[in-house]
Amino acid sequence: MTITSEKAKTVYTGTGRRKESIARVRLVPGSGKLTINNLPGEFYLQFSPNYIRITYGPLKTLGLSQEYDILVNTHGGGLTGQADAIRLGVARALCSVSPDNRGALKAEGHLTRDARVKERRKYGLRKARKAPQFSKR
Repeated sequence: MTITSEKAKTVYTGTGRRKESIARVRLVPGSGKLTINNLPGEFYLQFSPNYIRITYGPLKTLGLSQEYDILVNTHGGGLTGQADAIRLGVARALCSVSPDNRGALKAEGHLTRDARVKERRKYGLRKARKAPQFSKR
């Protein structure tokens, strides 16, 4: 029995969340390709320049756009939430690449988790704040 061992590539991981979206991000040394849920990143993000810019933001801040391939598994929410979740995951993965990256990413706001989520529904109300119609008589 022959076991062939390929040269193991270093993989850096990070998890990002935003609203209902969760993104598990892996950074692999490569040429700067973005793959989301086994699809080309630009195709998944519907060729939206805003979503693509958000996703590559942390890499552009550090000048590493062509250094790493981004592999993402994401689910939940919509494209805006997923793009922001990917940005946070990439930033956290870059912090595990080198602790020196943390200062520049934090100054640009890439490491800040956006805590705004949907408010829970309260009993007696139709939604979180919408009350049933009030009748005086």
